[in-house]
Amino acid sequence: MTYETIQFAVADGVATLTLNRPQVMNALSSQMRREITEAVTNLPDEVRCLVLTGAGRGFCSGQDLTDRAAAADLEGTLRDEYEPMLRAIRACRVPVIAAVNGVAAGAGANLALAADVVIAAESASFIQAFTRIGLVPDAGGTFIIPRAVGAARALGMMLFAEPLGARQAADWGLIWEALPDEAFAQGVAARARQLAQGPTAAYRAIREAVQASTQNDMDAQLALEARLQGEAGRTADFIEGVTAFLEKRPARFSGR
Repeated sequence: MTYETIQFAVADGVATLTLNRPQVMNALSSQMRREITEAVTNLPDEVRCLVLTGAGRGFCSGQDLTDRAAAADLEGTLRDEYEPMLRAIRACRVPVIAAVNGVAAGAGANLALAADVVIAAESASFIQAFTRIGLVPDAGGTFIIPRAVGAARALGMMLFAEPLGARQAADWGLIWEALPDEAFAQGVAARARQLAQGPTAAYRAIREAVQASTQNDMDAQLALEARLQGEAGRTADFIEGVTAFLEKRPARFSGR
C-alpha cells in the first residue's frame, strides 16, 4: 500500500509504522487515522511484531487542531475515526510496541498507551493536554491511565495537563521502560526482534487475557485462562518450546 501520512516497512518479521507529519509534530489528521487503521488491520502474514513510532523530534502532538471538520463534530470524529483506530491496535494479531521518541500529547499520548508495550526515550514526555483547550481526555485515556497508575495520579495528569517525563512514567508503571536517548533505537529494535522471534499465538492469548482481566471476575478469568492455555497447548510453538527445553537449547519458534 501507498500511504501519504505514515510510513510502513517490514523487515525480519517486524513491521514499523511511522507517523509521518513531522512538520506538525505528527498531529493526527483524519487521513492519518484512516491510514493507521488500514495498516494495522491489514498486516502482511510475515509480520510478528508491530512498532509504532513518530518521524522527527516528536511522537505525536495529538489531534490536528486545524481540522475544522473534526472540531465541528468531536463526538462523531471520536466514534467514527478514533475508535476504529484504537480498536485495531488493541485487537492487532501481533504484539504492538509504541516507541515514543519525543513528546506524546493529548490523543497522541493515548495512542501510544493503547499499545501492548510502551518504550520511551528519556527525553520524551506524556501530556494529557486536553484541559489546555477546554476538553476532556479521550482516545481511551480515561480507561487506560487510571488502571495503570491509579485514580489519584490519573486525575493529576488530566487536571493539571503537565508533562510527565518518560523516567517518571516508567517509575509510575504507565509505560514499560525509559531508555537513554542514545540507546533508544537499538533498545526498541532488540525488543521488537525478541517478540518477532517468539511464540506469537501465546503472545496473542496473553494480550487477550490481560485485556479481559479489567472486566472479568475471578471465576471468569480462570475459565478464560483455561481456554487460552488449552489453545496454546495445541500449537507447534508449544511442542517446540518443550522439545527445546528437554534438549537444552534455545527454542526456535515459528509463530504457529
